[in-house]
Amino acid sequence: MNATLLVCTTCRAGQPTVKGQPVAGARLYSALASKPMPENLTIAPVECLSACGNGCAIALTAPGCWSYVYGRLSENDAAEILTGATAYAATPDGLVPWRQCSQIFRKQSLARLPPQER
Repeated sequence: MNATLLVCTTCRAGQPTVKGQPVAGARLYSALASKPMPENLTIAPVECLSACGNGCAIALTAPGCWSYVYGRLSENDAAEILTGATAYAATPDGLVPWRQCSQIFRKQSLARLPPQER
């Protein structure tokens, strides 16, 4: 399946904004975008995921699949995020078996949304 990793680039993660410096969400996006992406995963920046009280947030989504929102992330988590996103993209329905789920995704899930009916 083709999955999309959405990264909130406006997240400040509770940190003050420093003029001329990228906010935490923009740094997370840059860290993720600088890594090789698997063929079945696309990364996209978004303005806001409305998870502002939960640090840097990302979402995983794919047509006909369960979608997830994760929070309390940072640029230091980029490699583990991509590992988890790769596992998600390899599923037919967005449901990664618990034991195969990335540790960070197990602990930092904010929401799970069912597939949209067509």
